[in-house]
Amino acid sequence: MFFSKKKIISTAIILAFSATIFTGCGEQPQQQAQAPKQQVKVMKVVQRDAPLSSEYAGQLVGTDEIKVQSKISGNVVEKHVIGGQFVEAGQLLFKIDDRQYQSQVMAARATLAEAEVNYQNAQIDLQRNEMLLKENAIAEQTVTTQAALVKAREAACAAAAAQVQLAMENLADTEIYAPMSGQLGVDDVAVGTFVGAGTTTLVTIGSLDPIFAQFSISENEYLRFMTVQSMQADHNPIHVTITLSDGREYPYEGRIVETDRELANNTGSLVMKAVFPNNGGILMPGMFARVKMTGETIPNAILVPQRAVQQLLGKSFVMAVGEDGKSVAKPVELGQQIGSYYVVTSGVTAQDTIVVEGLTNLREGIDLAATEVTPGEMGFTLANVTTPYQTDTISGATSNNPNAPANLNQ
Repeated sequence: MFFSKKKIISTAIILAFSATIFTGCGEQPQQQAQAPKQQVKVMKVVQRDAPLSSEYAGQLVGTDEIKVQSKISGNVVEKHVIGGQFVEAGQLLFKIDDRQYQSQVMAARATLAEAEVNYQNAQIDLQRNEMLLKENAIAEQTVTTQAALVKAREAACAAAAAQVQLAMENLADTEIYAPMSGQLGVDDVAVGTFVGAGTTTLVTIGSLDPIFAQFSISENEYLRFMTVQSMQADHNPIHVTITLSDGREYPYEGRIVETDRELANNTGSLVMKAVFPNNGGILMPGMFARVKMTGETIPNAILVPQRAVQQLLGKSFVMAVGEDGKSVAKPVELGQQIGSYYVVTSGVTAQDTIVVEGLTNLREGIDLAATEVTPGEMGFTLANVTTPYQTDTISGATSNNPNAPANLNQ
């Protein structure tokens, strides 16, 4: 059967129209496939009392360090110690040639003996003149003159006795004794060295137990330190620890004992000293150490991990999980750094959940497939340094330090 061209076209239009009607009355076309959610790890913002700490570069110095010098001049003829030796107070160190000082003692004693003879003769003459005066055999002026001579002879005896005392002291000073217990330096002089009175250092001696850690703080830090110390003196005193150059924390705490009376004009800093026990002799003057002061606490501080904070154009923000499950950028104001955390002064609350892993290429408004983790699982810590003496993670790992941070997962 043959159809005209015009009838074929009409049939095609009717079929197309019918298809459109049936499609509109049936199911909608399948929507475009959704993009996959981005995998991230999230955790709740931490709110707890946060201990603050401040660290400073310091150097160890002896609590007492003395340059041993001679009071008299002469050649060293005997040496009873070697450099680096530990000595006790009163121990003999050096002997200086004493021949001339022995001679001075003998000369002073001879002068004293002569002065005593002259004094005795003047007294005898005075007694005789007084008897003659009673008999009116001599003038009164003669007795008065003789009495003055007796006083002069007496003064001469006193001066001669003082010279004897001085000569004996000089002779005694030819033996140099340790003024304190401690360790000698290696700057000791050799036998035969000529030493000048009060100018030549025979050896340096210093006490190593206890020992000072000396460091400097700024004016603002000093004011904050004094405020905290006065507020917490009875409840939470300032603790001072040091970390040695090999990264180990010294196991004994110290305490602030000295503060300079004024700020340095060129740096505006204040020198402070903390004293530490050193009965094992581990610490030595001249060693460098990091001094850390702790004890101040921020009550109910808002903490976010450092790795969750991003910087853009000088602003800080974190990615939070919104109510619709999408990423939301929240600007934050950061405070002090404490271990793995920042103290946040504004921008988030303890009710917020933030992204701590998976931030690469994460933008605002992205659907998130969030896995919630704990601080312990991520290894976040409030401690600035991991040592055998403190907790190494916030999750509450075993610690020998009673002052270690508490478990944030509780």
